Amino acid sequence: MIHVVLCDDHAVVRRGIRDTLAEAADIQISGEAGSYPELREVLRATPCDVLLLDMNLPGRSGLEVLSSLKETDSHIKVLVVSMYPEDQYAVRCLRAGAQGYANKAADPMALIDAVRTIFQGRKYLTPEVAQMLAESVSERTPEAPHTALSERELQTMLKIASGKRLSEIAEELTLSPKTVSVYRSRVLEKLGLSNNAELTVYAIRNQLV
Repeated sequence: MIHVVLCDDHAVVRRGIRDTLAEAADIQISGEAGSYPELREVLRATPCDVLLLDMNLPGRSGLEVLSSLKETDSHIKVLVVSMYPEDQYAVRCLRAGAQGYANKAADPMALIDAVRTIFQGRKYLTPEVAQMLAESVSERTPEAPHTALSERELQTMLKIASGKRLSEIAEELTLSPKTVSVYRSRVLEKLGLSNNAELTVYAIRNQLV
């Protein structure tokens, strides 16, 4: 039996994933969490072979959770399940320690295959991600400026580009508005931009939103 823990801050999404995995007789949902603090409690109390992790969690991002698991030398295998586009986030997640990356908009049955694949000790790569990895090895292409952003800076940029105010972003990320403002300034500096409008145009041109 493969014990799976779901970590996503949207109950509707968790229910959808739970219903999908219920189709597999060899997969059991052993716990659910909507934030990093909840996840820590769940992992202490329940068995977990595979963690299905959302990228965008309140208070701590999926990449930060990956880093925490890596630091504790955890045996748990992580499948990132996100709405963010694969071409911008899959490789970043794999480098951070995830064993696979699946898009929430993909075929639900592919999720079952992904869980089984990484439980067996293999990486789960869609053909698109595999192609990106192959190209990154064979070609030395210049990296886009946003690849140098930290996870928090990238989150802030995406939320600004989506039209959210700093106060809204601060609430969603459980940060102070002042801290979010600092992240915004860093993003503008690193990307060589002047304002939110230019930031939004940059995000659209690079297919980040």
